[in-house]
Amino acid sequence: MKSNVRNFIDNLLEEIADDLGVKLPDDFVYDINQPKKIEHGDVSCNVAFRIAKLAKTNPVDAAQKTRDLLMSKIAESNAGIKNIEVAGPGFLNFFIEAHSISLSLKQIWEEGDKFGQTQLGSGKSVVLEYVSANPTGPLTIAHGRQAVVGDALANLLYATGHKVHREYYLNDRGVQIQILGLSTYIRYLELLGVDKEFPEQGYQGAYVKDIAQEVLDKEGDRFKVLEEAEAIAFFSEYAASGILKGIESDLKDLKVHFDQYFSEKSLDDGDKVTEVVARLKEKGHAYEKDGATWFRSTDYGDDKDRVLIKSTGDYTYLTPDIAYHEEKFKRGFNMLINFWGPDHHGYVARLRAACEALGHEANQLVVLLVQLTTLYRKGEPVRMSTRAGEFVSLRELMDEVGSDATRFFFLMRKIESHLDFDLELAKEKSQENPVYYVQYAHARISSLLRTSEVQPSEGCDLSLIQEEKELDVVKHLLNFPEILNQSSEHLEPYRLVDYLRDLATKFHKFYSVHRVIGDDEKLTQSRLYLIKCCQIVLQNGLHLLGVHAPDKM
Repeated sequence: MKSNVRNFIDNLLEEIADDLGVKLPDDFVYDINQPKKIEHGDVSCNVAFRIAKLAKTNPVDAAQKTRDLLMSKIAESNAGIKNIEVAGPGFLNFFIEAHSISLSLKQIWEEGDKFGQTQLGSGKSVVLEYVSANPTGPLTIAHGRQAVVGDALANLLYATGHKVHREYYLNDRGVQIQILGLSTYIRYLELLGVDKEFPEQGYQGAYVKDIAQEVLDKEGDRFKVLEEAEAIAFFSEYAASGILKGIESDLKDLKVHFDQYFSEKSLDDGDKVTEVVARLKEKGHAYEKDGATWFRSTDYGDDKDRVLIKSTGDYTYLTPDIAYHEEKFKRGFNMLINFWGPDHHGYVARLRAACEALGHEANQLVVLLVQLTTLYRKGEPVRMSTRAGEFVSLRELMDEVGSDATRFFFLMRKIESHLDFDLELAKEKSQENPVYYVQYAHARISSLLRTSEVQPSEGCDLSLIQEEKELDVVKHLLNFPEILNQSSEHLEPYRLVDYLRDLATKFHKFYSVHRVIGDDEKLTQSRLYLIKCCQIVLQNGLHLLGVHAPDKM
């Protein structure tokens, strides 16, 4: 529908410009949108407004002249335009013939599960890094939100023509892993009756005691007399490995997968961290001061220079991160997208500065900060504290509300907005529950198609689809590819969630007013064709979100 209008205008663009006394630049663009109010037509366009700015003329007069010219050409076109009206400060509203709108359903029917896919990102190679939780404890709901948003965005980018690589950066060395090993070792000794002070920063969750018990059951008391450093090394490796398996299992059940788990330890291969520090020095972006090596990040907008190598000779957290991101560029990715928690806000500038210092464009690194989630049960927030071990794990959330509700609810808001997750609502089987409401629309359509003696076919008469609520569904369906493009371009999967909720609402409203299966066989067949197209779009959208499209509920 919108493409027909655009083609119609494009064919007459030079003539419109001549009428308004201006030559259009090569980069001239205009917008075509679907109005929110039905009285504003089916398609709205600002072409006259844009040309009027170039011609320095009254936009309303320009719109009227453009409207008259377009109306004179309607008869010889096949755009299906019924009327054009001037609106506001020089906009054009197009009213499309009902038959032309309904005929557009053929594209959905023919493309099926490919409908909506575009080539917006053709040629762009993107690596998304998300979750990347230290293997020091089970995944929390904060990790879960990152996982779902990252996975859904990867699906959307792939559907819009990008080359997509999904990566989990595994922090499998360092202080936190040692603290995990020490925490587990002390719990192991406690099980053997040995009293040893637990570290203040230790991991206190019940899972640490479970791992300690597992070691005791398998290995007996042999670590009781072993050198402490050797014992801690074992417990660090054993606990981290076991926790990582649990993380992988949780992500699998949430339908989140990665193409690669990138080990921080692997950066030692080929001295990648040493190499990146040397490059910064060669370029004059690193210097020595007070026995430490500093990165001159203030040259790139950071508020102060950052330490790369401490006076002790140890790397800071920043240094291997720089090497890791440089490794991504070396692997051929031209866009790096990271999902981080809100507490990493101050870290963005220094990492982006490092990428620029190494010769990359600042906009090649995109860091999306995912705000936290608060769980509510019966109107009351559920308390959680990771360090104290009093937290609701992602596994517990999935076990309670299911993976579909978990994913859908995590995707309902912009990532920069705090999310309130209502546990009771997520379990409801009613139209108040948004995921149930959308899935029920798909299941209801499936039931109608399954039980009807008449079946839709390519040859049905689509001109019979002419009622307002029918056409409202059709127009919304045709907007699906644009929604995918917008979600991908702005890196915002919530847009697709909103779209599917609106589509479900429009379908339910249509269904409540018009009988799909009736006495008129031709009308029945046409309406079944319409709801089949609706089913296709619902299914395509839900699959991109990683949510089931059930045939029965």
